[in-house]
Amino acid sequence: MKRQKTLETNANNGNLFDLLSEEIVFTILDFIDTNPLDRKSFSLVCKSFYITESKHRKNLTPLRQEHLPRILNRYPHVNHLDLSLCPRINDNSLNVISNTCKDSLNSIDLSKSRFFSYNGLMSLALNCKNLVSIDLSNASELRDSAAAAVAEAKNLERLWLGRCKLITDMGIGCIAVGCKKLRLISLKWCISVSDLGVGLIAVKCKEIRSLDVSYLPITNKCLPSILKLQHLEDIVLEGCFGIDDDGLAALKHGCKSMKALDISSCQHISHVGLSSLISGAGSLQQLTLAYACPVTLALANSLNRLSMLQSVKLDGCAVTSAGLTAIGNWCISLSELSLSKCLGVTDEGLSSLVTKHKDLKKLDITCCRKITGVSIAYITNSCTNLTSLRMESCTLVPSEAFVLIGQRCQFLEELDLTDNEIDDEGLKSISRCSNLSSLKLGICLNISDEGLSHVGMKCTKLTELDLYRSAGISDMGILAISRGCPGLEMINMSYCIDITDRSLISLSKCSRLNTFESRGCPLITSLGLAAIAVGCRQLIKLDIKKCHNIGDAAMLPLAHFSQNLRQITVSYSSVTDLGLLALASISCLQSMTVLHLKGLTPSGLAAAVLACGGLTKVKLHLYFKSLLPQPLFEHLEARGCVFEWRDKEFQAELDPKCYKLQWEDLAQ
Repeated sequence: MKRQKTLETNANNGNLFDLLSEEIVFTILDFIDTNPLDRKSFSLVCKSFYITESKHRKNLTPLRQEHLPRILNRYPHVNHLDLSLCPRINDNSLNVISNTCKDSLNSIDLSKSRFFSYNGLMSLALNCKNLVSIDLSNASELRDSAAAAVAEAKNLERLWLGRCKLITDMGIGCIAVGCKKLRLISLKWCISVSDLGVGLIAVKCKEIRSLDVSYLPITNKCLPSILKLQHLEDIVLEGCFGIDDDGLAALKHGCKSMKALDISSCQHISHVGLSSLISGAGSLQQLTLAYACPVTLALANSLNRLSMLQSVKLDGCAVTSAGLTAIGNWCISLSELSLSKCLGVTDEGLSSLVTKHKDLKKLDITCCRKITGVSIAYITNSCTNLTSLRMESCTLVPSEAFVLIGQRCQFLEELDLTDNEIDDEGLKSISRCSNLSSLKLGICLNISDEGLSHVGMKCTKLTELDLYRSAGISDMGILAISRGCPGLEMINMSYCIDITDRSLISLSKCSRLNTFESRGCPLITSLGLAAIAVGCRQLIKLDIKKCHNIGDAAMLPLAHFSQNLRQITVSYSSVTDLGLLALASISCLQSMTVLHLKGLTPSGLAAAVLACGGLTKVKLHLYFKSLLPQPLFEHLEARGCVFEWRDKEFQAELDPKCYKLQWEDLAQ
């Protein structure tokens, strides 16, 4: 009765949300979870919304360690804490986390953080009993004592230690003994770990499903232990030069549960070793052999016995027509095939292959420079269900072949045509692919606004568009994109020299835009960029290098409206001390590239980098190194900021056709 009266009172007062249960409001919040600005707006409506939003938030990605106590008090039910944007996380920070989130925290990402040690990790492991996932990748200063602290997290299931180069077999042994529930461990580039450490993991952690030992100095000795893991599904042996055919022979009697195998860059493995592997890995679904042994008839025939294989990646391998033809004769039908940068791919071999694998969904033939329109005709005729086609720099494919893609492969969601001979007729045809979300047309010199307008009118789901150095594009094409593709999130129109402020003003209506690259567009001004700042408030990455007419007048709106901006390049622009200092007020800003700014002084630069508290990387001209005080560098480096110095002279821009010729010379 009391509840009914309360509901009636709330209804009379007009606050209908008070009639909803917390579970229903949580469901509403789930729908606006992708946009932090929407969540913030929701929480500011009233006190009850503020409390509800704090209870609902399970994932946090803070920007500064000094804000952690306040943020964690605001959101007491956090499950996952992503600290990858905080370069400086010390032991005090980890103590705050372990004391505040001791019951709720189950996952923490420290992959780009530094300055913590054994003490902080020990506090985290002992207090957060429900912790199941820790990412310590790139913590290159951690030693075995830190690994011993991690070993106290008894319920740990997932652990990433990539590039922890000082951790040895002793530290890994502690983890193996203490974390027996591990299901995933990555030891990539842990170069102090040998057969002993990997063997201990295999012996003690029986629940391992995923194991990454890339670029470790291991040999065949540890493989028998690995093969006894009854639940192992995914193993990455990339760059393990000490493993050879004899080692893979041991796989003949094990790893029946394996579903994914990566032996890229294993230079001592041939089709002989793979044949042994296949005998004991009948469940294999994904095989990556990038930059490994040549794809010959013998190799293809040995892989034919993998009856459940769905994905094969052969990037960078030398291939033969006989090998590709043999892959085409497999009794299975692949869903994904990557031949990126494979030497030896010809029309004969590729056509034979795709004719048989009609169920392909993803195909990568990047830099297969020998194929022609013949291959495209076979691909589009056989693989009509393709959702991803990458064919950058297939320069012998004629313009008319691209019409076939739009006519026959209308389920495409991703299409990379960078550095190809496609023209407006090809774009008109491709616009039939109404599900297209990613389209790359960089260095396509035969397209114009006419062709791009068709894309804008029909590809309404487009979120990513790359027009890098496609010099035939001007405002009319960009206007068509901005009108027809309101969900656009990324656009690169660098060196499209006819672009003006009209394009930027039209793109400002694309409110989801988070990446904007317009370097080398001499006609755009501060007015256009100000429109982007006002309209695209989710902007994260901005590149205006060599936009000489953009200056401080654009930096002020950016500082006010683009509070999510993390990365900016203002080299060769007209930004001065005033503009750079304005940018320093953006709390999210982490990376800044500042080269050849005529209006920048040493004192202005020093003031800006000091005021920008979240910086993790600053790229500067070597000229400033001797003009700035050494204590300034020491202070900023202690905050977690890294300086990169460049000594480049100003370079005049090449004509697009000259640039393409230079590009092709480098590729050859």
